[in-house]
Amino acid sequence: MALWAYSVVPALRLWGLGGARPWTRRPRIAGAGRPISFSAGASSVSGSGGHSPKFLLHDVAELIKTGACQRVVVMVGAGISTPSGVPDFRSPGTGYYSSLQQYKIPYPEAIFELSFFFRDPKPFFTFAKELYPGNYRPNATHYFLRLLHDKGLLLRLYTQNIDGLERASGIPASKLVEAHGSFASATCTVCRRPFPGEDFWADVMVDRVPRCPVCTGVVKPDIVFFGEMLPHRFLLHLADFPTADLLLILGTSLEVEPFASLSEAVRSSVPRLLINRDLVGSLARHPRGRDVVQLGDVVHGVKRLVELLGWTEEMRDLIQRETGKTDGWDKLGE
Repeated sequence: MALWAYSVVPALRLWGLGGARPWTRRPRIAGAGRPISFSAGASSVSGSGGHSPKFLLHDVAELIKTGACQRVVVMVGAGISTPSGVPDFRSPGTGYYSSLQQYKIPYPEAIFELSFFFRDPKPFFTFAKELYPGNYRPNATHYFLRLLHDKGLLLRLYTQNIDGLERASGIPASKLVEAHGSFASATCTVCRRPFPGEDFWADVMVDRVPRCPVCTGVVKPDIVFFGEMLPHRFLLHLADFPTADLLLILGTSLEVEPFASLSEAVRSSVPRLLINRDLVGSLARHPRGRDVVQLGDVVHGVKRLVELLGWTEEMRDLIQRETGKTDGWDKLGE
């Protein structure tokens, strides 16, 4: 990938309004993680060296219930979509990268490289068919984020995902920063003419490479490939983090930069809640006193937070309205 990222503060200062740095994985740091012992699939750990907990999940819930947190910024990754059946990219044996050899590409990452795309765009569009809107449905975590929006608490949702499930759950585009792009729009690679996403799906679904009706250039969905700049919205909304009063981080390895560094961009007094299978990123390397880490299954962690908030019935009603299932909250994402 293009560039290793700088540490968070220099990185955020160096990003100008002309576009963010290309995305890249953060190098693994030996000994960055702390061993955490937990049972029943989840554990709450304070962010101060693993000593007795100072700040717990119920404390975060109380801050929300009492109105102390009203500007919530959320960061999410592939881990919120896997309960919907969407594979992540890197899990051995089950991730997309493990199955991409069927597309006759030289190595898995090539499917998101512009040089390969321009030589042969067919493998990418064959892969894209798997993410056609409607193939997957939002799960309980997506609807929890929708409820945050409905309650006027969601300042912004930053997502690494390209599956569109945040939009499908009813969260408006104005509340989303799709850091790695989306299939909701597309651009001609030659004349740069923009197209709505639905214009290219008709070709993709019948195994045709979509082409511009004006110049016949290949029409590429606005997914961020390796080496491409991130969407302008990623930069225009970095002001969200200094004004946030709560940061939720759900289902992400926090390995891909510059997205990962945003976890350090909130003020040091702001609680950071990680609901994830593993302790990751800055919460592992540089824990803070108001960090809360809920380890285990993401959907189970979200449901626990919903219970502490007293929102269970509202979640049931929302999911029933959106899916038509009366038992949706109990089974969605299981």
